[in-house]
Amino acid sequence: MTQNSETMLRTNLTRRRVITGTAALALQESLRPGLARAAETVDIAAARREGKVTLYTSAPIAAAQKVANAFQAKYGITVELFRSGGTQVLRRFMMEQQAAHPGADVLVSSDPAAVIDLAAKGLFVPFKPNGFDQVPGGLNDPEGRFVAQRVSVISIYGRTDLVPASDMPKSWDDLLSPHFKGKLVMTNPSFTSLQLGVVAMMAKLRGWDFYERLNRNDVTVVQGNEQALNLVKTGERPIAAGADSQYANEARMAGHRIANVFPSDGTFAIPATTSVVKGSNSPNAAKLLAEYTLSLEAQKLWPESGIYAARLDVEPPAGSPRIGDIKVIPMDYAYITSVTAQVKRKFSEIFSI
Repeated sequence: MTQNSETMLRTNLTRRRVITGTAALALQESLRPGLARAAETVDIAAARREGKVTLYTSAPIAAAQKVANAFQAKYGITVELFRSGGTQVLRRFMMEQQAAHPGADVLVSSDPAAVIDLAAKGLFVPFKPNGFDQVPGGLNDPEGRFVAQRVSVISIYGRTDLVPASDMPKSWDDLLSPHFKGKLVMTNPSFTSLQLGVVAMMAKLRGWDFYERLNRNDVTVVQGNEQALNLVKTGERPIAAGADSQYANEARMAGHRIANVFPSDGTFAIPATTSVVKGSNSPNAAKLLAEYTLSLEAQKLWPESGIYAARLDVEPPAGSPRIGDIKVIPMDYAYITSVTAQVKRKFSEIFSI
C-alpha cells in the first residue's frame, strides 16, 4: 500500500469511520444484504495438519479461554494462549518481530493506533473472513489486515452497596469532587493500551489539569483492569474512575453488587482487533481462528462474559445499553500515536508512579 493510501486509511479511521458516537456504531440500518462481499476461504485440512495456533490477546482471561476452548472443541486444533495487558502484549509481539522469531499466529490488540501502524509496516496478512461485513466498516481495515473482535466501552463503575447509585459520579467532572477522595482506583496507561487512549484523549480535550486535580483526590493507580476490579470488589477503592465496563459486567453476572455508569459528558468505545500475523508458524490455523472469532457462534460468547461483541447482529451484554445509545467521544488515533511517550511520562509524573 502506498504512503498516500496509508495516510487516507488513518484519516478515515481517525476522523470519520472510527466510533464517532451514535451514527458510527448504530449502523444496523446502513447495512444491506447487497453490500456483502464474498468471504475468503480457509483450508481447514491444512489448518488441522498444523495442529496448533498461538494467540496473543489482552481480553479478560476467562472470556478469551472460553472462545479458545470452543475453537479447540470444534476443530481439534490446540490454542496456545498468551494473555496480558494491551501494552505488554504489543511489547512482546514487537520484540519477537524485531528478533525475526514471531511467536504469535494471531494478534488481538486493544490498541487501534498501534495496529494501524503495524498494518502499515506490512506485518499482517490481508484476510476478510466470513462475517466481515457484519462489523461496522469503521472498525475494520478495508483490506482485511485487522477486523474488530469486540468493543471496550469505558465506564465509571462501583460497589452499589458502598456507594448508592444516586451518589455515584455521573460524569468525569464528578470524579473531581472531594466527596470521592480516597475512594477511586484507576489503571496505568503504561500497562494498558485502553487507558493510554483514554488518558491521551482526556488530556487533549480537558488538559492535564484534569489529572492534576484527580491526583489531589487520592486516586490509587494500578496496572490494569483486573487489578482495578479487585480493589472495587474488596471495597478498598469502591469506584473505578474510568475503566473497561466489561469487567464490571462480568463481576455483576457473578453476583457482585457492582454497576456501570457511562459518563453523561461522553465516554470512549475502543475496538479490539484481530489480525493474522504474516510469516507465522501456522498460517492456515491462524486464518481459521480469525474466522472463528468473527463467527456468530463465537461472537455470542462475548456478551455472556459481559463484553460487547463487534458484530451488529449480536445483542449487548445483559443489562447494558447498546453502544449506539451511549454518548461516545471520537478517538483521534493519529494524535494518540504522536503523544504516546509524552502521555506515559506525564501521567507517571503526576501520580508519582
